[in-house]
Amino acid sequence: MTKIKKIGVLTSGGDAPGMNAAIRAVTRKAIFHGLEVCGIRHGYDGMINGNLKQLKSHSVSNIIQRGGTILKTARSKEFMTKAGRKKAYDQLKANEIDAVVVIGGDGSFQGARKMSEEFDIPFVGIPGTIDNDLYGTDYTIGYDTALNTVVEAVDKIRDTASSHNRLFFIEVMGRDAGFLALRSGVACGAEAVLIPEIETHADKLKSYLEEGFKRKKSSGIIIVAEGEKEGGAYEISRKVAKDFSEYEVKVTILGHIQRGGSPSAFDRVTASTLGVAAVDAILDDQKSIMVGIVNGKTVHVPFNKTLKNVKHINSSLLEVSDILSI
Repeated sequence: MTKIKKIGVLTSGGDAPGMNAAIRAVTRKAIFHGLEVCGIRHGYDGMINGNLKQLKSHSVSNIIQRGGTILKTARSKEFMTKAGRKKAYDQLKANEIDAVVVIGGDGSFQGARKMSEEFDIPFVGIPGTIDNDLYGTDYTIGYDTALNTVVEAVDKIRDTASSHNRLFFIEVMGRDAGFLALRSGVACGAEAVLIPEIETHADKLKSYLEEGFKRKKSSGIIIVAEGEKEGGAYEISRKVAKDFSEYEVKVTILGHIQRGGSPSAFDRVTASTLGVAAVDAILDDQKSIMVGIVNGKTVHVPFNKTLKNVKHINSSLLEVSDILSI
């Protein structure tokens, strides 16, 4: 039997809708098994500085519907050093914390993997990022909510684009991955989707748009992932604008509205499922792994595997996007 008596839980990196639902699930699942739960505030920085609070069942009441994270989040440069991780370990031992659940993305998991290797303490990760770019899971917490936020915003922009014959370049989050851009582009009927995984030349885009407008399209919506290699929405819009004088070219950066808002039902269920699975993994003596969902079932993926491998874009969805944009 495991000797785990007390676990810590933290959120790290960029916030994502559904993190609170995951905190709630971790807390209540642990209490169900007679464990104590300690919330670590402000991510790894809070771990280093001992910014801890005990969590009871009532501590996580009325949070499942809230965006953001009640534990706060931060990026810690000090934790990137071995000396910083040693301070964090000393705080965990001083507070008798036997294992830690980390809710975050690849940067958060890199820190967890290093600390798990250097010190004898289990870390289990729950994927929380709106980018949905972590290998080993079909969905990450926050992705579905961000997707719906983008689609709602683009639907409103299309109304004004059609009224004024405007060509809109709409930039969405996705510094290194185009999952959010591609899926939202299909969902809102974008004329084109530009993502980091696919090289897109301005000349090719111009030709593509000319063909579309020859078919009497009254407006144009181009979804651009922020990591798109041409330089983002502003840069590529400048290259295209001079060849479409009959259209008023506009740029909208959706920015951090994509991170906020009440999580969708899908994200709440995903977060709850993964929170329960994370505690189960700890009780099963697992360490240095991420819990994920593949084909509707929970899986365990070693940190080394999820950090080493690249999650590839859905090529069939890319084809759907191209076909339906004619």
